[in-house]
Amino acid sequence: MLEKAIVLAGCAIGAGLALIAGIGPGIGEGYAVGKACEAIGRQPECKGDVTQTMLLGCAVAETTGIYGFVTGLLLLFVGPIYLGGFLG
Repeated sequence: MLEKAIVLAGCAIGAGLALIAGIGPGIGEGYAVGKACEAIGRQPECKGDVTQTMLLGCAVAETTGIYGFVTGLLLLFVGPIYLGGFLG
């Protein structure tokens, strides 16, 4: 009984820590968009190139948040079921 409680607590703590990974991409993407707006404001003729590069960078940065989200969901919903089978 104590083993299952420890597994559930570990899964919950791990999921919470994994979901913190969503903070970094949000800050980074906001910074990137702000800098892109500054660049377009300085040189409006390069709008297409700046926007394309910014969107590609934001897509790559967002994968970190998605990986953290998926890891948190797995720890919350699949981890206790999967690990519970080993504990009897």
